[in-house]
Amino acid sequence: MSESCGVKKSQIFNAPRIMIAAPKSGSGKTSITCALLQLLKNHGKNPVAFKCGPDYIDPMFHRQVLGINSTNLDSFFCDDRLLKEIFRQNTGSQENFAVIEGVMGLFDGLGGTSVKASSYDIARITRTPIILLIDAEGASRSILPLIKGFLDYDSENLIKGIFLNKVSKSTYLVVKPLIEEELKIPLIGFFPKDSENVLKSRHLGLVLPNEIKDLKEQIQKSAEVLESGLDFKMLENISRGDVLELKRRPLTYMNVGILKDGNGGENDRQSDISDDNSYDRIKIAVAFDEAFCFYYQENLKLLESYGAKIEYFSPLHDKSLPDGAKGILLGGGYPELYAEELEANLSMRNSINGVVQKGIPLIAECGGFMYLQEKLTAQNGKSYQMCGAIKGECRYTGKLVRFGYAEFSLKEENSGDSSVIIKKPVRGHEFHYFDSTNNGACFTAEKPLSKKSWDCMIFNSKMLAGFPHLYYPSNPEIVRWFIDECKKGWKGRAKK
Repeated sequence: MSESCGVKKSQIFNAPRIMIAAPKSGSGKTSITCALLQLLKNHGKNPVAFKCGPDYIDPMFHRQVLGINSTNLDSFFCDDRLLKEIFRQNTGSQENFAVIEGVMGLFDGLGGTSVKASSYDIARITRTPIILLIDAEGASRSILPLIKGFLDYDSENLIKGIFLNKVSKSTYLVVKPLIEEELKIPLIGFFPKDSENVLKSRHLGLVLPNEIKDLKEQIQKSAEVLESGLDFKMLENISRGDVLELKRRPLTYMNVGILKDGNGGENDRQSDISDDNSYDRIKIAVAFDEAFCFYYQENLKLLESYGAKIEYFSPLHDKSLPDGAKGILLGGGYPELYAEELEANLSMRNSINGVVQKGIPLIAECGGFMYLQEKLTAQNGKSYQMCGAIKGECRYTGKLVRFGYAEFSLKEENSGDSSVIIKKPVRGHEFHYFDSTNNGACFTAEKPLSKKSWDCMIFNSKMLAGFPHLYYPSNPEIVRWFIDECKKGWKGRAKK
Protein backbone atom coordinates (compact mmCIF):
# COMPACT_ATOMS: atom_id res chain seq x y z
CA MET A 1 0.00 0.00 0.00
CA SER A 2 1.45 3.36 -0.97
CA GLU A 3 1.19 6.68 0.84
CA SER A 4 -1.14 7.82 -1.96
CA CYS A 5 -3.72 5.39 -0.54
CA GLY A 6 -3.98 7.57 2.54
CA VAL A 7 -1.94 5.44 4.95
CA LYS A 8 1.51 6.67 5.84
CA LYS A 9 4.33 4.16 6.00
CA SER A 10 4.70 4.65 9.76
CA GLN A 11 1.08 3.62 10.23
CA ILE A 12 1.16 0.20 8.54
CA PHE A 13 2.39 -3.19 9.57
CA ASN A 14 2.91 -5.82 6.91
CA ALA A 15 4.81 -8.68 8.54
CA PRO A 16 3.98 -12.03 6.91
CA ARG A 17 1.23 -13.76 8.87
CA ILE A 18 -1.40 -16.45 8.58
CA MET A 19 -4.07 -17.95 10.81
CA ILE A 20 -4.70 -21.69 11.07
CA ALA A 21 -8.44 -22.03 11.71
CA ALA A 22 -11.01 -24.78 11.30
CA PRO A 23 -14.77 -25.41 11.18
CA LYS A 24 -14.71 -27.04 14.63
CA SER A 25 -12.59 -28.14 17.55
CA GLY A 26 -10.72 -31.41 17.14
CA SER A 27 -9.72 -30.70 13.53
CA GLY A 28 -5.99 -30.76 14.31
CA LYS A 29 -5.21 -27.04 14.65
CA THR A 30 -2.61 -27.48 17.39
CA SER A 31 -0.80 -30.38 15.73
CA ILE A 32 -0.63 -28.64 12.36
CA THR A 33 0.32 -25.28 13.90
CA CYS A 34 3.19 -26.83 15.86
CA ALA A 35 4.39 -28.68 12.75
CA LEU A 36 4.19 -25.46 10.71
CA LEU A 37 6.09 -23.45 13.31
CA GLN A 38 8.84 -26.07 13.32
CA LEU A 39 8.89 -26.09 9.52
CA LEU A 40 9.23 -22.29 9.47
CA LYS A 41 12.13 -22.60 11.93
CA ASN A 42 13.73 -25.19 9.68
CA HIS A 43 13.50 -22.72 6.79
CA GLY A 44 14.95 -19.84 8.83
CA LYS A 45 11.75 -17.79 8.73
CA ASN A 46 11.88 -16.56 12.37
CA PRO A 47 8.34 -17.60 13.35
CA VAL A 48 6.40 -16.13 16.25
CA ALA A 49 3.17 -17.66 17.51
CA PHE A 50 -0.18 -16.43 18.78
CA LYS A 51 -3.21 -18.22 20.19
CA CYS A 52 -6.76 -16.95 19.89
CA GLY A 53 -8.74 -16.86 23.09
CA PRO A 54 -8.01 -17.58 26.76
CA ASP A 55 -5.87 -20.66 26.21
CA TYR A 56 -2.78 -21.27 28.33
CA ILE A 57 -1.53 -24.63 27.10
CA ASP A 58 -1.11 -24.10 23.36
CA PRO A 59 1.24 -21.13 23.94
CA MET A 60 3.21 -23.38 26.31
CA PHE A 61 3.74 -25.82 23.45
CA HIS A 62 4.97 -22.97 21.28
CA ARG A 63 7.30 -21.52 23.93
CA GLN A 64 8.62 -24.53 25.83
CA VAL A 65 8.86 -27.10 23.06
CA LEU A 66 9.60 -24.99 20.01
CA GLY A 67 11.38 -22.10 21.72
CA ILE A 68 9.12 -19.59 19.98
CA ASN A 69 7.55 -16.49 21.52
CA SER A 70 3.80 -17.03 21.91
CA THR A 71 1.06 -14.65 23.04
CA ASN A 72 -2.70 -14.77 23.50
CA LEU A 73 -4.92 -12.60 21.33
CA ASP A 74 -8.43 -12.10 22.67
CA SER A 75 -10.92 -9.52 21.44
CA PHE A 76 -13.15 -9.88 24.50
CA PHE A 77 -10.26 -8.89 26.74
CA CYS A 78 -8.96 -6.12 24.43
CA ASP A 79 -10.43 -3.48 22.17
CA ASP A 80 -9.30 -3.46 18.53
CA ARG A 81 -6.53 -0.91 19.02
CA LEU A 82 -4.95 -2.68 21.99
CA LEU A 83 -5.16 -6.06 20.29
CA LYS A 84 -3.43 -4.69 17.18
CA GLU A 85 -0.68 -3.23 19.31
CA ILE A 86 -0.16 -6.46 21.27
CA PHE A 87 0.07 -8.27 17.95
CA ARG A 88 2.57 -5.77 16.56
CA GLN A 89 4.77 -5.67 19.66
CA ASN A 90 4.95 -9.44 19.99
CA THR A 91 5.55 -10.03 16.28
CA GLY A 92 8.59 -7.78 16.55
CA SER A 93 10.49 -7.37 13.29
CA GLN A 94 8.42 -7.21 10.14
CA GLU A 95 10.69 -9.95 8.82
CA ASN A 96 9.35 -12.39 11.42
CA PHE A 97 6.60 -14.78 10.31
CA ALA A 98 3.51 -14.69 12.56
CA VAL A 99 1.32 -17.78 12.90
CA ILE A 100 -1.99 -17.39 14.74
CA GLU A 101 -3.64 -20.57 15.96
CA GLY A 102 -7.42 -20.32 16.01
CA VAL A 103 -9.78 -21.53 18.72
CA MET A 104 -12.86 -23.74 18.37
CA GLY A 105 -14.64 -23.21 15.05
CA LEU A 106 -13.70 -20.21 12.94
CA PHE A 107 -16.85 -18.19 13.68
CA ASP A 108 -17.47 -19.43 17.25
CA GLY A 109 -17.41 -16.43 19.59
CA LEU A 110 -19.15 -15.18 22.73
CA GLY A 111 -21.79 -17.54 24.00
CA GLY A 112 -21.56 -19.62 20.84
CA THR A 113 -23.94 -17.13 19.19
CA SER A 114 -21.67 -14.19 18.34
CA VAL A 115 -18.69 -13.76 16.04
CA LYS A 116 -17.26 -11.40 18.65
CA ALA A 117 -14.10 -12.87 20.25
CA SER A 118 -13.96 -15.64 17.64
CA SER A 119 -10.93 -16.61 15.58
CA TYR A 120 -12.54 -14.78 12.67
CA ASP A 121 -12.80 -11.61 14.76
CA ILE A 122 -9.07 -11.80 15.53
CA ALA A 123 -8.28 -12.30 11.82
CA ARG A 124 -10.46 -9.31 10.97
CA ILE A 125 -8.77 -7.03 13.48
CA THR A 126 -5.22 -8.06 12.55
CA ARG A 127 -5.98 -8.36 8.81
CA THR A 128 -4.55 -11.88 8.83
CA PRO A 129 -5.17 -14.29 5.91
CA ILE A 130 -6.87 -17.50 7.05
CA ILE A 131 -5.88 -21.02 6.06
CA LEU A 132 -9.00 -23.11 6.64
CA LEU A 133 -7.98 -26.50 8.01
CA ILE A 134 -10.51 -29.22 7.14
CA ASP A 135 -10.59 -32.60 8.86
CA ALA A 136 -11.46 -34.51 5.68
CA GLU A 137 -11.17 -38.05 7.00
CA GLY A 138 -13.66 -40.30 5.20
CA ALA A 139 -14.73 -37.65 2.66
CA SER A 140 -13.76 -36.39 -0.79
CA ARG A 141 -16.09 -34.26 -2.93
CA SER A 142 -18.41 -33.77 0.04
CA ILE A 143 -15.95 -31.30 1.54
CA LEU A 144 -16.72 -28.82 -1.28
CA PRO A 145 -20.11 -27.66 0.05
CA LEU A 146 -18.56 -27.37 3.52
CA ILE A 147 -15.80 -25.12 2.16
CA LYS A 148 -18.28 -23.17 0.02
CA GLY A 149 -20.43 -22.44 3.05
CA PHE A 150 -17.46 -20.98 4.92
CA LEU A 151 -16.40 -18.91 1.91
CA ASP A 152 -19.94 -17.55 1.50
CA TYR A 153 -20.02 -16.61 5.19
CA ASP A 154 -16.62 -14.87 4.97
CA SER A 155 -17.80 -11.26 4.67
CA GLU A 156 -14.26 -9.84 4.93
CA ASN A 157 -12.77 -12.19 2.29
CA LEU A 158 -10.14 -13.42 4.75
CA ILE A 159 -10.07 -17.14 3.88
CA LYS A 160 -7.24 -17.39 1.37
CA GLY A 161 -6.35 -21.07 1.30
CA ILE A 162 -7.54 -24.58 2.22
CA PHE A 163 -5.54 -27.34 3.92
CA LEU A 164 -6.81 -30.90 4.34
CA ASN A 165 -6.03 -32.99 7.41
CA LYS A 166 -6.25 -36.80 7.69
CA VAL A 167 -6.42 -37.60 3.97
CA SER A 168 -4.38 -39.70 1.61
CA LYS A 169 -2.34 -38.22 -1.19
CA SER A 170 -4.65 -39.83 -3.73
CA THR A 171 -7.72 -38.13 -2.18
CA TYR A 172 -5.85 -34.83 -2.10
CA LEU A 173 -5.02 -35.11 -5.80
CA VAL A 174 -8.63 -35.96 -6.63
CA VAL A 175 -10.21 -33.01 -4.79
CA LYS A 176 -7.54 -30.39 -5.52
CA PRO A 177 -8.76 -29.50 -9.05
CA LEU A 178 -12.39 -29.64 -7.89
CA ILE A 179 -11.77 -27.15 -5.08
CA GLU A 180 -9.63 -24.80 -7.13
CA GLU A 181 -11.81 -24.83 -10.27
CA GLU A 182 -15.23 -24.71 -8.62
CA LEU A 183 -14.49 -22.63 -5.54
CA LYS A 184 -11.65 -20.49 -6.90
CA ILE A 185 -9.46 -20.89 -3.84
CA PRO A 186 -6.08 -22.67 -3.61
CA LEU A 187 -5.76 -26.02 -1.86
CA ILE A 188 -2.27 -25.56 -0.43
CA GLY A 189 -1.60 -28.97 1.06
CA PHE A 190 -2.59 -32.01 3.07
CA PHE A 191 -1.48 -34.04 6.08
CA PRO A 192 -2.01 -37.82 6.16
CA LYS A 193 -3.72 -39.56 9.01
CA ASP A 194 -1.08 -40.60 11.57
CA SER A 195 -2.16 -41.57 15.06
CA GLU A 196 1.39 -41.14 16.38
CA ASN A 197 1.20 -37.40 15.74
CA VAL A 198 -2.11 -36.69 17.47
CA LEU A 199 -1.87 -34.67 20.69
CA LYS A 200 -4.47 -36.01 23.10
CA SER A 201 -7.03 -33.72 24.73
CA ARG A 202 -7.66 -33.32 28.45
CA HIS A 203 -10.14 -31.16 30.30
CA LEU A 204 -8.40 -27.91 29.38
CA GLY A 205 -6.97 -27.70 25.89
CA LEU A 206 -4.20 -30.29 25.72
CA VAL A 207 -1.95 -32.27 27.97
CA LEU A 208 1.02 -30.26 29.17
CA PRO A 209 4.17 -30.33 27.00
CA ASN A 210 6.27 -32.14 29.61
CA GLU A 211 3.77 -35.01 29.72
CA ILE A 212 4.41 -36.20 26.15
CA LYS A 213 7.44 -38.38 25.62
CA ASP A 214 9.82 -37.31 22.83
CA LEU A 215 7.56 -34.37 21.95
CA LYS A 216 10.25 -32.37 20.14
CA GLU A 217 11.06 -35.39 17.99
CA GLN A 218 7.36 -35.91 17.26
CA ILE A 219 6.93 -32.31 16.15
CA GLN A 220 10.07 -32.43 14.01
CA LYS A 221 8.75 -35.58 12.33
CA SER A 222 5.38 -33.87 11.80
CA ALA A 223 7.16 -30.88 10.23
CA GLU A 224 8.90 -33.18 7.77
CA VAL A 225 5.61 -34.87 6.87
CA LEU A 226 3.95 -31.47 6.53
CA GLU A 227 6.66 -30.22 4.19
CA SER A 228 6.11 -33.15 1.84
CA GLY A 229 2.45 -32.23 1.42
CA LEU A 230 2.55 -28.42 1.59
CA ASP A 231 2.95 -25.81 -1.15
CA PHE A 232 5.32 -23.72 0.94
CA LYS A 233 5.71 -21.00 -1.70
CA MET A 234 1.94 -20.58 -1.91
CA LEU A 235 1.77 -20.29 1.88
CA GLU A 236 4.39 -17.52 1.80
CA ASN A 237 2.50 -15.68 -0.94
CA ILE A 238 -0.74 -15.85 1.03
CA SER A 239 0.98 -14.60 4.20
CA ARG A 240 1.85 -11.26 2.58
CA GLY A 241 -1.61 -10.46 1.32
CA ASP A 242 -2.62 -7.47 3.46
CA VAL A 243 -1.38 -4.67 5.72
CA LEU A 244 -2.47 -3.74 9.21
CA GLU A 245 -3.22 -0.08 9.88
CA LEU A 246 -2.04 1.20 13.27
CA LYS A 247 -2.53 4.36 15.26
CA ARG A 248 0.44 6.68 14.99
CA ARG A 249 1.23 6.67 18.75
CA PRO A 250 1.88 3.12 20.00
CA LEU A 251 0.20 2.00 23.19
CA THR A 252 2.39 1.20 26.17
CA TYR A 253 1.77 -1.29 28.92
CA MET A 254 1.32 1.59 31.36
CA ASN A 255 -1.75 2.88 29.51
CA VAL A 256 -3.72 -0.02 28.17
CA GLY A 257 -6.91 0.03 30.23
CA ILE A 258 -9.28 0.35 27.28
CA LEU A 259 -12.49 -1.64 27.47
CA LYS A 260 -15.41 -2.04 25.15
CA ASP A 261 -18.93 -1.44 26.27
CA GLY A 262 -21.38 -4.28 26.70
CA ASN A 263 -22.52 -4.03 23.08
CA GLY A 264 -19.02 -4.39 21.68
CA GLY A 265 -18.53 -0.72 20.78
CA GLU A 266 -15.51 1.25 21.92
CA ASN A 267 -15.94 3.77 24.68
CA ASP A 268 -12.21 4.15 25.45
CA ARG A 269 -12.57 4.04 29.21
CA GLN A 270 -9.00 4.77 30.15
CA SER A 271 -7.79 3.62 33.54
CA ASP A 272 -6.94 6.41 35.96
CA ILE A 273 -3.27 5.49 36.01
CA SER A 274 -0.35 7.74 35.29
CA ASP A 275 2.19 6.93 32.56
CA ASP A 276 5.22 7.33 34.78
CA ASN A 277 7.33 4.32 35.71
CA SER A 278 8.76 5.68 38.94
CA TYR A 279 8.21 2.59 41.08
CA ASP A 280 11.23 0.94 42.60
CA ARG A 281 11.75 -2.64 41.48
CA ILE A 282 9.86 -4.93 43.86
CA LYS A 283 10.44 -8.68 43.95
CA ILE A 284 7.27 -10.63 43.21
CA ALA A 285 7.36 -14.41 43.76
CA VAL A 286 5.49 -16.14 40.91
CA ALA A 287 4.62 -19.84 41.26
CA PHE A 288 5.71 -21.79 38.20
CA ASP A 289 6.07 -25.56 37.93
CA GLU A 290 4.08 -28.58 36.75
CA ALA A 291 1.15 -27.69 39.02
CA PHE A 292 1.05 -23.90 38.45
CA CYS A 293 1.81 -22.68 34.96
CA PHE A 294 -1.18 -20.75 33.59
CA TYR A 295 -0.16 -17.14 33.01
CA TYR A 296 -0.95 -14.58 30.33
CA GLN A 297 2.32 -13.09 29.12
CA GLU A 298 0.68 -9.65 28.96
CA ASN A 299 -0.17 -9.91 32.68
CA LEU A 300 3.46 -10.53 33.57
CA LYS A 301 4.65 -7.74 31.27
CA LEU A 302 2.21 -5.33 32.88
CA LEU A 303 3.48 -6.25 36.34
CA GLU A 304 7.05 -5.62 35.18
CA SER A 305 6.09 -2.29 33.65
CA TYR A 306 4.85 -1.19 37.08
CA GLY A 307 8.11 -2.09 38.73
CA ALA A 308 7.83 -5.79 39.56
CA LYS A 309 10.95 -7.93 39.49
CA ILE A 310 9.57 -11.41 38.89
CA GLU A 311 11.25 -14.39 40.53
CA TYR A 312 9.79 -17.82 39.86
CA PHE A 313 9.48 -20.51 42.51
CA SER A 314 8.00 -24.00 42.73
CA PRO A 315 5.38 -24.93 45.35
CA LEU A 316 6.12 -28.54 44.40
CA HIS A 317 9.90 -28.61 44.66
CA ASP A 318 11.12 -25.61 46.69
CA LYS A 319 11.04 -25.53 50.48
CA SER A 320 10.20 -21.86 50.91
CA LEU A 321 9.41 -18.65 49.07
CA PRO A 322 12.23 -16.65 47.47
CA ASP A 323 14.09 -14.46 49.95
CA GLY A 324 12.98 -10.84 49.93
CA ALA A 325 9.71 -11.38 48.08
CA LYS A 326 7.26 -8.52 48.72
CA GLY A 327 4.29 -10.08 46.94
CA ILE A 328 3.08 -13.46 45.67
CA LEU A 329 1.30 -14.49 42.48
CA LEU A 330 -0.21 -17.99 42.42
CA GLY A 331 -1.49 -18.71 38.93
CA GLY A 332 -3.73 -21.46 37.69
CA GLY A 333 -2.76 -24.95 36.64
CA TYR A 334 -3.40 -28.51 37.77
CA PRO A 335 -2.85 -28.66 41.55
CA GLU A 336 -5.34 -31.54 41.69
CA LEU A 337 -2.94 -33.72 39.69
CA TYR A 338 -0.13 -33.02 42.15
CA ALA A 339 -2.17 -32.81 45.36
CA GLU A 340 -0.20 -35.55 47.12
CA GLU A 341 3.14 -33.86 46.38
CA LEU A 342 1.79 -30.42 47.35
CA GLU A 343 0.52 -31.83 50.64
CA ALA A 344 3.86 -33.51 51.32
CA ASN A 345 5.75 -30.21 50.89
CA LEU A 346 4.77 -28.98 54.35
CA SER A 347 7.67 -26.52 54.46
CA MET A 348 6.36 -24.59 51.45
CA ARG A 349 2.78 -24.68 52.69
CA ASN A 350 3.91 -23.25 56.02
CA SER A 351 6.04 -20.64 54.26
CA ILE A 352 3.11 -19.38 52.20
CA ASN A 353 0.64 -19.50 55.05
CA GLY A 354 3.09 -17.65 57.27
CA VAL A 355 3.64 -14.71 54.93
CA VAL A 356 -0.08 -14.45 54.18
CA GLN A 357 -0.77 -14.16 57.91
CA LYS A 358 1.87 -11.41 58.07
CA GLY A 359 0.07 -9.48 55.35
CA ILE A 360 2.27 -9.89 52.28
CA PRO A 361 0.05 -9.00 49.26
CA LEU A 362 -1.07 -11.94 47.18
CA ILE A 363 -3.04 -12.69 44.01
CA ALA A 364 -4.30 -16.25 43.53
CA GLU A 365 -6.23 -17.46 40.51
CA CYS A 366 -8.06 -20.78 40.07
CA GLY A 367 -5.44 -23.45 40.85
CA GLY A 368 -3.57 -21.01 43.09
CA PHE A 369 -6.83 -20.25 44.89
CA MET A 370 -7.43 -23.98 45.41
CA TYR A 371 -3.91 -24.37 46.84
CA LEU A 372 -4.50 -21.61 49.42
CA GLN A 373 -7.51 -23.35 50.93
CA GLU A 374 -7.55 -25.87 53.75
CA LYS A 375 -8.30 -29.02 51.77
CA LEU A 376 -8.55 -30.23 48.20
CA THR A 377 -10.58 -33.32 47.32
CA ALA A 378 -9.36 -34.66 43.98
CA GLN A 379 -10.99 -36.82 41.32
CA ASN A 380 -9.95 -39.97 43.18
CA GLY A 381 -12.07 -38.94 46.18
CA LYS A 382 -9.09 -38.44 48.46
CA SER A 383 -8.69 -35.23 50.44
CA TYR A 384 -5.33 -33.49 50.76
CA GLN A 385 -4.16 -30.76 53.09
CA MET A 386 -3.33 -27.48 51.38
CA CYS A 387 -1.98 -24.19 52.76
CA GLY A 388 -4.90 -23.21 54.97
CA ALA A 389 -4.45 -19.50 54.30
CA ILE A 390 -8.13 -19.38 53.25
CA LYS A 391 -10.81 -21.10 55.28
CA GLY A 392 -12.55 -23.46 52.88
CA GLU A 393 -12.36 -26.70 50.94
CA CYS A 394 -12.29 -27.41 47.20
CA ARG A 395 -13.92 -30.51 45.75
CA TYR A 396 -14.11 -32.07 42.27
CA THR A 397 -17.64 -31.73 40.84
CA GLY A 398 -17.36 -33.82 37.68
CA LYS A 399 -18.58 -30.98 35.48
CA LEU A 400 -17.57 -27.50 34.39
CA VAL A 401 -18.48 -24.83 36.94
CA ARG A 402 -19.28 -21.22 35.89
CA PHE A 403 -17.59 -21.72 32.54
CA GLY A 404 -16.65 -18.93 30.13
CA TYR A 405 -15.94 -15.22 29.77
CA ALA A 406 -17.12 -12.71 32.36
CA GLU A 407 -16.59 -9.17 33.55
CA PHE A 408 -15.70 -8.87 37.25
CA SER A 409 -16.66 -5.74 39.22
CA LEU A 410 -15.58 -5.01 42.78
CA LYS A 411 -18.54 -4.26 45.02
CA GLU A 412 -18.23 -0.75 46.46
CA GLU A 413 -18.63 -1.95 50.03
CA ASN A 414 -15.62 -4.25 49.61
CA SER A 415 -13.10 -1.65 48.44
CA GLY A 416 -11.31 -1.95 51.78
CA ASP A 417 -8.65 0.41 53.09
CA SER A 418 -6.41 0.27 50.03
CA SER A 419 -5.30 3.62 48.61
CA VAL A 420 -6.05 2.29 45.13
CA ILE A 421 -9.72 1.53 44.53
CA ILE A 422 -10.51 -0.85 41.67
CA LYS A 423 -13.25 1.27 40.16
CA LYS A 424 -13.72 -0.39 36.80
CA PRO A 425 -14.42 -4.03 35.94
CA VAL A 426 -11.67 -6.40 34.91
CA ARG A 427 -12.28 -9.03 32.27
CA GLY A 428 -11.38 -12.67 32.48
CA HIS A 429 -12.76 -16.19 32.28
CA GLU A 430 -13.48 -19.24 34.41
CA PHE A 431 -12.72 -22.85 33.45
CA HIS A 432 -12.72 -25.34 36.30
CA TYR A 433 -14.24 -28.64 37.40
CA PHE A 434 -13.79 -27.85 41.10
CA ASP A 435 -15.84 -25.72 43.44
CA SER A 436 -15.20 -24.33 46.91
CA THR A 437 -17.11 -23.93 50.14
CA ASN A 438 -15.67 -20.41 50.18
CA ASN A 439 -15.67 -18.78 46.74
CA GLY A 440 -15.80 -15.27 48.17
CA ALA A 441 -18.39 -12.60 47.39
CA CYS A 442 -16.44 -9.34 47.01
CA PHE A 443 -16.84 -9.13 43.23
CA THR A 444 -19.85 -9.52 40.97
CA ALA A 445 -19.26 -11.56 37.82
CA GLU A 446 -21.42 -10.90 34.76
CA LYS A 447 -21.43 -12.88 31.54
CA PRO A 448 -21.16 -10.68 28.43
CA LEU A 449 -24.31 -11.74 26.52
CA SER A 450 -26.70 -13.47 28.90
CA LYS A 451 -26.04 -10.98 31.73
CA LYS A 452 -26.09 -13.94 34.10
CA SER A 453 -24.28 -12.90 37.26
CA TRP A 454 -22.89 -14.36 40.47
CA ASP A 455 -20.76 -13.33 43.43
CA CYS A 456 -17.13 -14.38 43.56
CA MET A 457 -13.60 -13.74 44.83
CA ILE A 458 -12.07 -12.83 48.15
CA PHE A 459 -10.65 -9.31 48.33
CA ASN A 460 -9.07 -7.17 50.99
CA SER A 461 -6.16 -4.77 51.13
CA LYS A 462 -3.67 -7.65 50.92
CA MET A 463 -5.39 -10.44 48.96
CA LEU A 464 -7.25 -11.01 45.69
CA ALA A 465 -8.18 -14.68 45.33
CA GLY A 466 -10.77 -16.69 43.45
CA PHE A 467 -11.47 -19.03 40.56
CA PRO A 468 -11.43 -16.39 37.77
CA HIS A 469 -8.40 -16.05 35.50
CA LEU A 470 -8.05 -12.27 35.07
CA TYR A 471 -6.60 -10.34 32.13
CA TYR A 472 -4.88 -7.41 33.82
CA PRO A 473 -4.55 -5.10 30.77
CA SER A 474 -8.35 -4.93 30.63
CA ASN A 475 -8.09 -2.88 33.84
CA PRO A 476 -4.55 -2.10 35.07
CA GLU A 477 -5.97 -0.83 38.37
CA ILE A 478 -5.58 -4.46 39.50
CA VAL A 479 -1.82 -4.17 39.02
CA ARG A 480 -1.68 -0.68 40.51
CA TRP A 481 -3.44 -1.94 43.65
CA PHE A 482 -1.15 -4.96 43.95
CA ILE A 483 2.13 -3.10 43.43
CA ASP A 484 1.07 -0.25 45.73
CA GLU A 485 0.31 -2.72 48.51
CA CYS A 486 3.65 -4.48 47.96
CA LYS A 487 5.37 -1.11 48.05
CA LYS A 488 3.66 -0.19 51.34
CA GLY A 489 4.90 -3.34 52.98
CA TRP A 490 8.41 -2.78 51.66
CA LYS A 491 8.57 0.77 53.04
CA GLY A 492 7.09 -0.33 56.34
CA ARG A 493 9.72 -3.01 56.83
CA ALA A 494 12.50 -0.71 55.66
CA LYS A 495 11.67 1.76 58.46
CA LYS A 496 12.21 -0.85 61.18
